[in-house]
Amino acid sequence: MIRFARVPEPADFDKRAKVPGARWLAAHPEAERPKDFWTPFKGVLAQGFRSLCAYSAMYEPVGTVDHFVSCHEDLSQAYEWDNYRYCAAWINSSKGNAPAGDLLDPFDIGSGWFELHLPSLQLRVSDAIPDEFRERAEYVLDRLHLRNDERVMRQRSEWYRMYKCGELSLDGLEGKAPLIAAAINRA
Repeated sequence: MIRFARVPEPADFDKRAKVPGARWLAAHPEAERPKDFWTPFKGVLAQGFRSLCAYSAMYEPVGTVDHFVSCHEDLSQAYEWDNYRYCAAWINSSKGNAPAGDLLDPFDIGSGWFELHLPSLQLRVSDAIPDEFRERAEYVLDRLHLRNDERVMRQRSEWYRMYKCGELSLDGLEGKAPLIAAAINRA
């Protein structure tokens, strides 16, 4: 995981998502899952995240809108722009209804809290993380399968291979898989 800057709310978000969403919630107080008014803004969110998954920190061309505070945890957050993160669908599914308090928010990650190790390509919590965040960081690595799950390892391996074969420059790798680029810079 890396730190991401908050994405400015689109000018028409209130009109096209928040207001109709609030009306929908008022009309459906027993709903378990809110009506999707956020998907039309997925492109803006992706652009704000540089098309990187908020959790794997790798290029994700067809990501999803993640509700950081899940709808299950707090339905009132369903149409709040600041609650959205861009991420890979399988990671969003893995996150599921995990309480936000058990996770680390990509907007609040400190510099260097996670490191990718070469040549294993495993993601680990670094010594730079403050002790009070270490347990949550380890939980995130396990819950979201970010440490060494086969799916994420295949992606990392391909980005690393492309760099080693000269198909992708270090600058290009920084844009598509910044944790791998940082590991190369440390080596």
